Amino acid sequence: MNEVVLYDYWRSSASYRVRIALNLLGIDYKTVSIDLLGGDHKKPDYLALNPQGLVPTLLIDGRTLTQSLAIIEYLAELRPESGLLPLDGGDRQKVRALAYAVAMDIHPICNMHVVAHLVTVTDGADAREAWMKHFIAGGLSALDAMIGTSGGKFSFGDVPTLADLCLVPQVYNARRWGVDLGDFTRVVDIDATCAKLPAFQAAHPDRVRPMPTP
Repeated sequence: MNEVVLYDYWRSSASYRVRIALNLLGIDYKTVSIDLLGGDHKKPDYLALNPQGLVPTLLIDGRTLTQSLAIIEYLAELRPESGLLPLDGGDRQKVRALAYAVAMDIHPICNMHVVAHLVTVTDGADAREAWMKHFIAGGLSALDAMIGTSGGKFSFGDVPTLADLCLVPQVYNARRWGVDLGDFTRVVDIDATCAKLPAFQAAHPDRVRPMPTP
């Protein structure tokens, strides 16, 4: 089997999701750090792998995979017993809806390049923080309501799914930006449950942050 390689940025939500998935599935992988702040994603060698210049990129099974949700769904379809995507079609739709509520509705408008552009078109000194708090809080409020009071320890049922792999990195970002999570009971409880699992612990940004060069 060819070596599995993850091109990764330690604080990227999308990379965080894929790290969790690989850990849950017990797939050993090598990490290549792509420093977004240093512009590594704009270099020709990386753009040849990922023309969007985004992270993550995963090399696996002789393939070059991009887009975190597409990567995770590829892995889940290879290993349906993992539970990352439920076997029932209706249940899969529910899990995807929860995942997409984060990955398509919160994440894109709170991404680094979007907020960097915001700063260039506004004179508000606090625009960045206010933007993040507004959209993350609104998105998590909707997510909390979507999860509701349905049974199960996780976002859907009693095993981690694609939905949880999106929820946890977004909660990390929420705390980083000082979002008040007090009203999002289900989201906070699920995050705490996931935090007890080794696969989530090992994927945490604090665990994978590259050591500074001496």
